[in-house]
Amino acid sequence: MTFFNQVGKLALGTRIRLLSEKIGQDAAEIYQVYGNDLQPKWFPVFYILSIKGEGSVTSIAEEIGHSHASVSKIITEMSAAGLIIEKTDTSDRRRTKVSLSKKGQKISQKIESQYKDVNDAIEEILSQTTHNLWAAMEEWEYLLDQKSLRDRVLEIKKKRESMDVKIVPYQAKYKEAFYKLNEEWISKYFKMEKPDRDALENPKEYIIDNGGHIFVAIIDNEPVGVCALMKRDDLDCYELAKMAVSPKAQGKSIGFMLGNAVIEKAKELKASRVFLESNTILKPAIRLYEKLGFKKIVGPPTPYERCNIQMELRLP
Repeated sequence: MTFFNQVGKLALGTRIRLLSEKIGQDAAEIYQVYGNDLQPKWFPVFYILSIKGEGSVTSIAEEIGHSHASVSKIITEMSAAGLIIEKTDTSDRRRTKVSLSKKGQKISQKIESQYKDVNDAIEEILSQTTHNLWAAMEEWEYLLDQKSLRDRVLEIKKKRESMDVKIVPYQAKYKEAFYKLNEEWISKYFKMEKPDRDALENPKEYIIDNGGHIFVAIIDNEPVGVCALMKRDDLDCYELAKMAVSPKAQGKSIGFMLGNAVIEKAKELKASRVFLESNTILKPAIRLYEKLGFKKIVGPPTPYERCNIQMELRLP
């Protein structure tokens, strides 16, 4: 076990697989000792059929939590071993039902003593352990059903990578990045319009000199995201606009960080609400805005052809 002591919980899957293989090998030998012609991997299907009498591939798969393909393969193997009978479902001739053959039923009748002895042996092991493996497995299964290990790792990855991101105020040296990052996504989905060019070609004059602000996301001194807070004619209203994140930097919560920076600045400026315009084709962007607290509204006429949704965040 030196390897597992060195690598720790990173080898969780490997360790569980080795334990499973060890138990599976013992199980195969136990079937032989009791003279029951079964393979360990057949047990779930065999058990369900011995209890319920018959079933379809689909119903058995749902019952034991296996895939349809896995159950179909097991049934084929058990049929070849003479343990299963397949017949057409009288209520639906497109479907096949399976049941235990006479050989399978005979094993089902004499396997009860094996079940009892195996259960008693497992209870003995559980009584000798500090941690109840069966209870722990139930907990792990429940938690992984709520959120998979993959999703948990990706969340931690995103959080770690977001720590490398710095959100800084706009400077003249970021003018080109402000233009290119926005032009990239606008041109991908739509076309550049006059309001785009006004803001992107002259960010200082059009946005900052009019009481707005621009934030830039930096990774390793490279601008990878931008977002503007533009002053609207309403005295207490600002607009979140021109948010763009480089494709190579997506998945690091940069959009969320930029959005939060804009919202915090709006609060600092005593704004009562932040407004935005977008298009529902941009589903990730809409989800981001909803996560930030924006809700759909019917706002004033828009200068953008591409706009088909307006949203607003009320500030405390």
